[in-house]
Amino acid sequence: MDNKVQSYFDHLGAKDKKLQYEAHTNILALTNEEVGWAYEVWDELKEWLTDSDPHKRSRAAQFLANLAISDGEKRILKDFPTLWKVTRDEKFVTARHALQAVWRVGLAGSEQKKLVITHFIDRFHTCENEKNYTLIRFDIIQGLKNLYEEVEDEEIKREAIKLIEREEDNKYRKKYMNVWK
Repeated sequence: MDNKVQSYFDHLGAKDKKLQYEAHTNILALTNEEVGWAYEVWDELKEWLTDSDPHKRSRAAQFLANLAISDGEKRILKDFPTLWKVTRDEKFVTARHALQAVWRVGLAGSEQKKLVITHFIDRFHTCENEKNYTLIRFDIIQGLKNLYEEVEDEEIKREAIKLIEREEDNKYRKKYMNVWK
Protein backbone atom coordinates (compact mmCIF):
# COMPACT_ATOMS: atom_id res chain seq x y z
CA MET A 1 0.00 0.00 0.00
CA ASP A 2 1.43 3.36 -0.90
CA ASN A 3 1.77 6.26 1.53
CA LYS A 4 -1.21 8.12 0.08
CA VAL A 5 -3.60 5.23 0.67
CA GLN A 6 -2.13 4.64 4.13
CA SER A 7 -2.74 8.31 4.95
CA TYR A 8 -6.41 7.89 4.02
CA PHE A 9 -6.74 5.06 6.53
CA ASP A 10 -4.86 7.10 9.12
CA HIS A 11 -7.18 10.07 8.54
CA LEU A 12 -10.26 7.96 9.33
CA GLY A 13 -9.33 8.48 12.99
CA ALA A 14 -8.64 12.21 12.70
CA LYS A 15 -10.42 14.69 14.94
CA ASP A 16 -11.28 16.81 11.90
CA LYS A 17 -14.59 15.43 10.53
CA LYS A 18 -13.91 16.91 7.09
CA LEU A 19 -10.61 15.05 6.90
CA GLN A 20 -12.37 11.83 7.99
CA TYR A 21 -15.04 12.30 5.34
CA GLU A 22 -12.47 12.95 2.59
CA ALA A 23 -10.50 9.86 3.62
CA HIS A 24 -13.67 7.73 3.63
CA THR A 25 -14.70 9.03 0.21
CA ASN A 26 -11.23 8.48 -1.23
CA ILE A 27 -11.04 4.89 0.05
CA LEU A 28 -14.47 4.11 -1.41
CA ALA A 29 -13.43 5.62 -4.75
CA LEU A 30 -10.20 3.59 -4.83
CA THR A 31 -11.98 0.36 -3.94
CA ASN A 32 -14.50 0.73 -6.74
CA GLU A 33 -11.71 -0.87 -8.76
CA GLU A 34 -9.52 -3.84 -7.90
CA VAL A 35 -6.63 -2.93 -5.59
CA GLY A 36 -3.50 -4.83 -4.64
CA TRP A 37 -3.54 -3.90 -0.96
CA ALA A 38 -6.84 -5.49 0.10
CA TYR A 39 -5.26 -8.05 2.41
CA GLU A 40 -3.11 -5.40 4.09
CA VAL A 41 -6.28 -3.98 5.66
CA TRP A 42 -8.66 -6.97 5.52
CA ASP A 43 -8.16 -8.35 9.03
CA GLU A 44 -8.35 -4.94 10.65
CA LEU A 45 -11.55 -4.12 8.78
CA LYS A 46 -12.99 -7.47 9.82
CA GLU A 47 -12.31 -6.51 13.44
CA TRP A 48 -13.98 -3.15 12.90
CA LEU A 49 -17.21 -4.94 11.94
CA THR A 50 -17.73 -5.69 15.63
CA ASP A 51 -16.14 -2.54 17.09
CA SER A 52 -18.06 -0.50 19.66
CA ASP A 53 -17.80 2.55 17.36
CA PRO A 54 -20.70 2.58 14.86
CA HIS A 55 -18.63 4.67 12.43
CA LYS A 56 -15.99 1.95 12.32
CA ARG A 57 -18.63 -0.74 11.79
CA SER A 58 -20.19 1.26 8.95
CA ARG A 59 -16.87 1.98 7.28
CA ALA A 60 -15.68 -1.59 7.63
CA ALA A 61 -18.85 -2.94 6.04
CA GLN A 62 -18.60 -0.52 3.13
CA PHE A 63 -14.88 -1.07 2.58
CA LEU A 64 -15.05 -4.87 2.79
CA ALA A 65 -18.01 -4.96 0.42
CA ASN A 66 -15.98 -2.90 -2.05
CA LEU A 67 -12.81 -4.92 -1.49
CA ALA A 68 -14.57 -8.18 -2.37
CA ILE A 69 -13.58 -7.62 -6.02
CA SER A 70 -9.93 -7.63 -4.88
CA ASP A 71 -10.38 -10.82 -2.86
CA GLY A 72 -8.80 -13.54 -4.99
CA GLU A 73 -8.69 -15.86 -1.95
CA LYS A 74 -12.48 -15.54 -1.53
CA ARG A 75 -12.17 -14.63 2.14
CA ILE A 76 -15.45 -12.77 1.86
CA LEU A 77 -17.31 -16.08 1.65
CA LYS A 78 -16.15 -16.93 5.16
CA ASP A 79 -16.42 -13.37 6.48
CA PHE A 80 -19.81 -12.58 4.93
CA PRO A 81 -21.88 -13.56 8.00
CA THR A 82 -20.04 -10.97 10.10
CA LEU A 83 -20.47 -8.36 7.37
CA TRP A 84 -24.16 -9.22 6.98
CA LYS A 85 -24.68 -8.87 10.72
CA VAL A 86 -23.87 -5.16 10.39
CA THR A 87 -26.95 -4.82 8.14
CA ARG A 88 -28.92 -5.42 11.35
CA ASP A 89 -26.86 -3.03 13.48
CA GLU A 90 -28.46 -1.38 16.50
CA LYS A 91 -27.71 2.00 14.89
CA PHE A 92 -30.04 2.15 11.91
CA VAL A 93 -27.79 4.48 9.91
CA THR A 94 -24.92 2.02 10.33
CA ALA A 95 -27.16 -0.88 9.30
CA ARG A 96 -28.40 1.04 6.30
CA HIS A 97 -24.90 1.97 5.11
CA ALA A 98 -23.93 -1.69 5.29
CA LEU A 99 -27.08 -2.84 3.50
CA GLN A 100 -26.60 -0.26 0.75
CA ALA A 101 -23.01 -1.42 0.18
CA VAL A 102 -23.32 -5.20 0.44
CA TRP A 103 -24.48 -5.67 -3.17
CA ARG A 104 -20.91 -4.96 -4.26
CA VAL A 105 -19.84 -8.32 -2.80
CA GLY A 106 -21.81 -9.85 -5.68
CA LEU A 107 -19.38 -8.34 -8.17
CA ALA A 108 -16.58 -10.63 -6.95
CA GLY A 109 -17.82 -13.79 -8.65
CA SER A 110 -20.70 -16.21 -9.05
CA GLU A 111 -20.49 -17.66 -5.53
CA GLN A 112 -20.47 -14.20 -4.03
CA LYS A 113 -23.31 -13.06 -6.26
CA LYS A 114 -25.44 -16.01 -5.23
CA LEU A 115 -24.66 -15.35 -1.57
CA VAL A 116 -25.77 -11.71 -1.81
CA ILE A 117 -28.93 -12.48 -3.76
CA THR A 118 -29.93 -15.25 -1.36
CA HIS A 119 -29.43 -12.98 1.65
CA PHE A 120 -31.33 -10.12 0.01
CA ILE A 121 -34.29 -12.35 -0.84
CA ASP A 122 -34.42 -13.86 2.64
CA ARG A 123 -34.19 -10.46 4.31
CA PHE A 124 -36.92 -9.02 2.10
CA HIS A 125 -39.22 -11.85 3.18
CA THR A 126 -38.38 -11.63 6.88
CA CYS A 127 -37.92 -7.92 7.63
CA GLU A 128 -41.57 -6.94 8.18
CA ASN A 129 -41.14 -6.91 11.96
CA GLU A 130 -38.09 -4.67 11.81
CA LYS A 131 -38.25 -0.94 12.36
CA ASN A 132 -38.15 0.93 9.03
CA TYR A 133 -38.72 -2.29 7.08
CA THR A 134 -39.93 -0.36 4.02
CA LEU A 135 -36.54 1.39 3.82
CA ILE A 136 -34.80 -1.95 4.24
CA ARG A 137 -36.87 -3.38 1.39
CA PHE A 138 -36.14 -0.33 -0.75
CA ASP A 139 -32.39 -0.73 -0.15
CA ILE A 140 -32.61 -4.42 -1.07
CA ILE A 141 -34.43 -3.64 -4.32
CA GLN A 142 -31.92 -0.88 -5.09
CA GLY A 143 -29.02 -3.23 -4.30
CA LEU A 144 -30.42 -5.84 -6.66
CA LYS A 145 -30.81 -3.18 -9.34
CA ASN A 146 -27.22 -2.00 -8.84
CA LEU A 147 -25.93 -5.56 -9.08
CA TYR A 148 -28.07 -6.25 -12.16
CA GLU A 149 -26.73 -3.16 -13.93
CA GLU A 150 -23.15 -4.27 -13.31
CA VAL A 151 -23.41 -7.98 -14.18
CA GLU A 152 -26.47 -7.96 -16.50
CA ASP A 153 -27.87 -11.21 -15.11
CA GLU A 154 -31.57 -11.46 -15.97
CA GLU A 155 -32.17 -13.81 -13.03
CA ILE A 156 -31.46 -10.89 -10.68
CA LYS A 157 -34.15 -8.84 -12.37
CA ARG A 158 -36.65 -11.71 -12.20
CA GLU A 159 -36.00 -12.19 -8.49
CA ALA A 160 -36.35 -8.48 -7.79
CA ILE A 161 -39.65 -8.28 -9.67
CA LYS A 162 -40.95 -11.29 -7.71
CA LEU A 163 -40.07 -9.52 -4.47
CA ILE A 164 -41.76 -6.32 -5.59
CA GLU A 165 -44.89 -8.20 -6.60
CA ARG A 166 -44.96 -9.76 -3.13
CA GLU A 167 -45.35 -6.31 -1.56
CA GLU A 168 -48.98 -5.94 -0.49
CA ASP A 169 -49.00 -2.16 -0.06
CA ASN A 170 -49.54 -0.54 -3.48
CA LYS A 171 -47.70 2.62 -2.41
CA TYR A 172 -44.51 0.69 -1.69
CA ARG A 173 -44.92 -1.72 -4.58
CA LYS A 174 -44.99 1.32 -6.89
CA LYS A 175 -42.00 2.89 -5.11
CA TYR A 176 -39.95 -0.30 -5.45
CA MET A 177 -40.98 -0.77 -9.07
CA ASN A 178 -39.80 2.77 -9.88
CA VAL A 179 -36.26 1.59 -9.09
CA TRP A 180 -36.49 -0.73 -12.09
CA LYS A 181 -37.81 1.81 -14.59
